[in-house]
Amino acid sequence: MSSSLTDNRPGNLVERHDNLPRHPFDTENMYSICDDQVLSENMSSSPTTDSGVSNRVLTLATLPLYLGGFLGPFGTMMVISIYPELRESFNASTQAVNWAFSGYMIPFALLLTVSGTIGERFGRRRVIRATFITYALASVLCVVAPTLAVFVAGRLLQGAANAFITPLLIAGLSEVIDPSRLGRAVGVYTGFQAIGGAAAPFAGGVAAAFNWRIAFAVIAVVGLVLATQPPQGEPRPAAAAPPIKPLLKPRMILLWVAALTAAAGPAGLPMIVGLYLRDELFISSTATGFILLFGGISGAIAGPIFGQLLDNWGARRSSFVACLSSLAFSLPLGLITGAWVFAVAWTIVGALVGFIVVILQNLAAIAVPDNRGGALSSVLCFRFVGHGLGPLLWVPMFAWSPSWTFVIASGLGLITLTSFALSAQLMQQQQDAE
Repeated sequence: MSSSLTDNRPGNLVERHDNLPRHPFDTENMYSICDDQVLSENMSSSPTTDSGVSNRVLTLATLPLYLGGFLGPFGTMMVISIYPELRESFNASTQAVNWAFSGYMIPFALLLTVSGTIGERFGRRRVIRATFITYALASVLCVVAPTLAVFVAGRLLQGAANAFITPLLIAGLSEVIDPSRLGRAVGVYTGFQAIGGAAAPFAGGVAAAFNWRIAFAVIAVVGLVLATQPPQGEPRPAAAAPPIKPLLKPRMILLWVAALTAAAGPAGLPMIVGLYLRDELFISSTATGFILLFGGISGAIAGPIFGQLLDNWGARRSSFVACLSSLAFSLPLGLITGAWVFAVAWTIVGALVGFIVVILQNLAAIAVPDNRGGALSSVLCFRFVGHGLGPLLWVPMFAWSPSWTFVIASGLGLITLTSFALSAQLMQQQQDAE
């Protein structure tokens, strides 16, 4: 085995920067990357290694990539708390207003199948810049929308742009972060995603107290600022176009299975939790929202910690810890009858589910080095499908038995675990062969 490709720990997939492909027009070799310190006293002067790779995961250079990770979920979830204001502004029904959410998700899901590969082919830098500009213009359209149809059109455009954000930003991180610290970087990115999703309904509600259009104006400004700080990655000539065939290899198919089962199972638990708190424990909507928020916040806080554990332990060991721990704490949720006990348990489960997401996104980032964006977008597509399938499975089952719904949904994590372990093993074997 070549020591330049991996370290000696099974499942700890670590690539060396000197083996990463360089774009033909890429002349920037001094990257700003960081370690597990969240913000150093001087972010602009990152110490570098002999190969030009710095030792930090969060610097002024990488912060825009993390903020981009925040923006996607924030824009997605913000509308769910302003339905009443949208109904009043556009004199529309709840069913009609719901297209503000569904209309966002449909193009997002469809474009995830190809967004990463498109970004790799035409250059991450160029595509991400266009993505954030499009997102900003779509937000402006929402701000000035005189009718619901125009507002939904803006949301459709936002969703289409969002399909390019996470695959290309994580792919960009994987190129500039020291491979031995990539797990931490993905953990930080996942934390920003969790904060964005958790904060969005609250921010939307606060904006609605004045004027809901303010929230979209802020998003437009943030999008324009982020467009000035895209990740590295230049267009590839036709001869070096990102390959599609590696996306169909067994290691990728296993990651698709992991994404699908994780999203429908462990990561899909919030929907079941919401039903259980309202229908079984008879907790108010406000209290239910706070308890669900605890789970999201715990995942955001723990993300960088879990990323460091992933770097230290490797993918297979981390998968066992994350999936089995999540299973152990989520199985008894349907038997808890006290709100405070449930809140504590759910906070722990939320953090552990975040660990699973960190592992998934990290493995997707390194599975196909020649088409990182394509690998990430395809995995995220299956993750989204899992989120969509979850309610179809669990709502009817919940009416039959809430406790068994928790058990079966949590049990899908075992399939996730198996898929993680096998995919990591295949990647390790591939690196050993090289």
